Order: sequence, then C-alpha cells, then structure tokens
Amino acid sequence: MEKIIEIENLSKSFGEVKAVKNISFSVEKGSLFSFLGVNGAGKSTTISMLCGLLTPDFGTINVCGQSVEMVKDKIGVVFQSSVLDMPISVYDNLKYRASFYGITGERFQKRLNELSGLLDMGEILNRPVGKLSGGQRRKADIARALFHSPSLLILDEPTTGLDPQTRKTLWQVIEDLRREGLTVLLTTHYMEEAADSDRIVIIDSGEIIAEGTPLELKNKYTKDTVTLYGVDEKDVKKLGLPYIFDDSYCKLFIENTSKAAELIANNRELFVDFEITKGKMDDVFLAVTGKELHGGVSR
Repeated sequence: MEKIIEIENLSKSFGEVKAVKNISFSVEKGSLFSFLGVNGAGKSTTISMLCGLLTPDFGTINVCGQSVEMVKDKIGVVFQSSVLDMPISVYDNLKYRASFYGITGERFQKRLNELSGLLDMGEILNRPVGKLSGGQRRKADIARALFHSPSLLILDEPTTGLDPQTRKTLWQVIEDLRREGLTVLLTTHYMEEAADSDRIVIIDSGEIIAEGTPLELKNKYTKDTVTLYGVDEKDVKKLGLPYIFDDSYCKLFIENTSKAAELIANNRELFVDFEITKGKMDDVFLAVTGKELHGGVSR
C-alpha cells in the first residue's frame, strides 16, 4: 500500500523536557489512523511537527513522498480549539482562508457550494462564528480544513464536547470523504472512534508503547468476558478460570471467543443464560499505559 505519511526517528525536546523520543510510524493512503495518548504524552508536539509548525530536533517526516515544507498545501488540520475569526461570518472566514491557496472568484464559489452541501452549512454561512453552537462551529472548522482539497486531514480531538448526533453526522461526512481517497489522522478521547481505525499507535511519555490494528491490540492486551446468570459459585469454580461473582451474575475472563465456544460446548448446564463481551479499546489503553482516557463509551 502507498504510504502518505512516513515518520522516522522523530525527536523533539523543550529544554530538559523530551516531548517526543525517537518515534517512527507510517500511515497508508486512504486509511483512518489513530494516534492516542493522555495529555502531555507527545501527541500535540508530533502533530505540530507534522504540520510544519515545529521543527524536529532529529528525524524525518515525509508526506506524499516529500518533506513537510514542500507539501503543506496537501495537509488540512482541524485543531482542538477553533482557529476561525469569531466576530466575522463563516463565509468571510472561508473566503479569507481560500485566498491563501489562490482559490477565488468562481473557484471559491464552486468549492463553497460543495462543502456547504456536504456539511449542511447553508443556514450558518452568513452568521458570525462566535454566535454558532459547538456543532455548527465544528462544521465550519472542517470546511476550513478541507477547502483546498488536501490529501491528508488531521483531526485533533475533533468531536470533544459535541452531542452524539452531531458527532455521528461529522463522522459520516469524514467516512464519505475517505471513500474518495482522503487519509485521516485522528487523536481522540473517545475510544469508540479509535475502535474504527485501520491502525492505532499509542504514545506515552514521548515514546510509542503499542501499535497495531484494533483487533490485534485487543487480542494482545485484553481478555474477553463471559457473563453467566443464575449460576452457583461452586459450579463456576470447577471451570478453573478467573472470575468475579455477584449475587445476580458471574463474570468469567477468557482468552478469546474460541475459548468461550469450547466452554459452552463442554458445560451446557451452566451456559443457559449468558452473554459474551469482546475486550474494549478502553481496556487496551489502560493495560498499555496504566492510565485512562476520559470521555466516550468503549466498544
């Protein structure tokens, strides 16, 4: 697969603080790539270098096969906090942004119409950004990042604080764009968003401590659970598996779903009322870092 991002031996320090320590990873074209870590882990510093806002101390960053300085016009960024000018309208914000890329006149109007339809922004184009709701402002932020038709979209915690319906709408738009070939690099505190990634890197204290597909990470760092209802603890003990027993249920910890199938086949009298739950991305993150990401619901 074609690599749209290639990062090798990247390092950045601020005085005595080593924010990023010799990290390497790549991102395939058209993929959704999640870059996870608690605040202060090194995510924002890495993204700032990837955008060309910071210069690395060591290492290389290539986007679309070239250095960042040569391809800034191929990158769109939605920052954690909106960078739009609050007193003026969405229309004027986008017109000003488009002018940086020489998009004016009929080209500007055509692209504005495309993004307005895609993001359902018709009602807000002439409203001051400062008067918009959080979800409306996020749509304008995304339009700003997409106006020059980038190859890579960086989303730095794009849905924090948004209601579930707005989050769902924004992700549907992003999925539609990915089907057209857009590559997305995501940082998020919502683990169910990361669970849909093609690949995940977890960074802690400036170092990559885990990477893989969501399934690979779940299989390596978590266990599946089987919850049994209406059973006696003495019968559960005979299975020889770790468990948590409560008056209303018993939760067994198993290696994988195949183990569950084996248990059910060999102990049908116990498995009358039960449910199987796969390991979750929250569990992966906690197992790898010993820390929790706050916000969102796992799956």
